[in-house]
Amino acid sequence: MQSFRMFLSFIAELLSRRNLVYELTKRDFKSVYFGSYLGIVWAFLLPLANVFIFWFVFQIGFRAQPKGGFPFILWYITALIIWNFFSDSVNNGMNSVTQNRFVVKKVAFSLGILPIVKILSALIIHLFFILLVMVLFIVYGQVPDLHYLQIIYYLFATFVFVTGLSWITSSVVIFFRDLRQIVSIVMQFGFFLTPIFWDLSILPEKYHIMMKFNPVFYIVEGYRESFITKVWFWEHWGMTLYFWTVTAGVFVLGAVVFRRLRPHFADVL
Repeated sequence: MQSFRMFLSFIAELLSRRNLVYELTKRDFKSVYFGSYLGIVWAFLLPLANVFIFWFVFQIGFRAQPKGGFPFILWYITALIIWNFFSDSVNNGMNSVTQNRFVVKKVAFSLGILPIVKILSALIIHLFFILLVMVLFIVYGQVPDLHYLQIIYYLFATFVFVTGLSWITSSVVIFFRDLRQIVSIVMQFGFFLTPIFWDLSILPEKYHIMMKFNPVFYIVEGYRESFITKVWFWEHWGMTLYFWTVTAGVFVLGAVVFRRLRPHFADVL
C-alpha cells in the first residue's frame, strides 16, 4: 500500500510540472543541433538521408522481394522507425539524470521529468518519420485509411512502456554504471530478435510464442498492422492484454524505484 501511495504521489508531482516538461523538451531538442550552420534543420535532413539510403540499398542494390504484396522498403521501414524511437528513448532516458547532475541537488526540481523530456524530444523526430512513411505509402499507391489512427494508440503504448523503463534505468545507472554496457548489449540482441528486417514466418511455429514474449514485438507488429495488414489491435486481445500487463508493471515499478532512489542521487553524483 505504501508503494502504491508513493506511485500516485510521484505521478501527481510530474503532472503538476507539465508546463516545465514542455519548455525543457523544446530546449533539449534545440540543444542537440545548437551551433551547427543548419541547426534544427539537421533533425529532418538526417531522417530523409536514412530513408534514401534504405531505399537505394534494398530496392536498387539488393532488389529485395515484396513482402505480402508490399515493397520490402515499406515493410522494413515501418518497423524500423518505431524501433529507432524505442531505442533512442531508452538510451537517452537512461542517461537523462547523469547528464543533468547540476539539478540533482535542487530540492524543488522534479527529477522524474528528465527521462520524459528525452522521450518527448525523440518523439519529435519520430513524428516526422511517421509523416515520411505515410508519404512513401502514397507514392507507392497505397491510400491512407482509418487503420492509420492506430498509430496514436501504439505511440501511447510505446511512451508508457519506455517511460517506465527509463525511470528504472536512469535511477539504477547512477549506482551501477555498468548498466550502460548491459543495456547496449540487450538493445543489440533486441534488434535482431525482434522481426524488423526478418519475418516471423521464417521460424518454426513452436518458437513464435517465445518471440511474442518480447513487448516490443507487439509494438512493431502493431505498426505493420496499421500500415500494411490492416488489423485492429483488439483483434488479438490476448497479446494486447499481455502487453499492457507487462507495461503497467514496468511503469509502476519504474515510478516506485525512481522515487525510492531519488533521495540518494546527490550522494553519488
